[in-house]
Amino acid sequence: MKLTWLGHACFLLEEDGYRIVLDPYTGVAGYPPLHIQAHAVFCSHGHFDHHATDCVELLPERESPFTVREVETFHDDRGGALRGTNTVRIFTAGGLSVAHLGDLGHQLTAEQAAAIGPVDAVLVPVGGVYTVDAAGAKAVCDALHPRCVVPMHYHHAPYGLTEVDSVEPFLELWPAEAVHHLQGAAFELTEQTAGVMVPSF
Repeated sequence: MKLTWLGHACFLLEEDGYRIVLDPYTGVAGYPPLHIQAHAVFCSHGHFDHHATDCVELLPERESPFTVREVETFHDDRGGALRGTNTVRIFTAGGLSVAHLGDLGHQLTAEQAAAIGPVDAVLVPVGGVYTVDAAGAKAVCDALHPRCVVPMHYHHAPYGLTEVDSVEPFLELWPAEAVHHLQGAAFELTEQTAGVMVPSF
C-alpha cells in the first residue's frame, strides 16, 4: 500500500491503482490549493480543513481493494460539546491496515481502541488546540500499538494552522532511532515498515 501525505491531515492511499483521498483541505495557511483525482474520498468531519470534497475529482467507479471500518469518536475532550464528532476510519488492503484518526480530541476508551483493533499504521494529529497534543497523541499510539506512525495536523512554517504546535514535541517522545525523516511525501507501507515516518512537503 502506498501512502502519500498531501499536507495537513490529507493523505492519498493507493492499492492496485485504486486511489482514496482522506480529509481534503482548503484554506489552510501556506499549502497550495489542493486538486487531486481519486476513486473515493472520506472525511473525518465537516470542518473546512478536512471536508473540501470539491478539491477531489472523482475517477470512474471500479471495484475497491479496500475495506473500510468506522469508529465514532469526538473532536474534543468534552464528548463533542465543543467541536462535535469525529470519525476514525480503518482502511485495509493487501493484508495491511491503516487508521486515520482525523481530528481526534481525546484519549481512546478501551472500547474504541478495541473497535479500531490491530493496525499496521496510524495517521495521528499531534498539534494540539483542536486535537490531542503531542503527549496525547503518543498515548493514543501506545494504546493502539501500530508498527508505523505518521504525524499530521501540525504547523511547519509556512505551512499549517498557526495556532497549533509543530511536530517536534511529538517526535521528542520517541527514541531518535525510531524517527525517520523522509525525502518526499510518499512511502510504501509493507509488513516491515516500522517507526515514526515524517514525510516532507
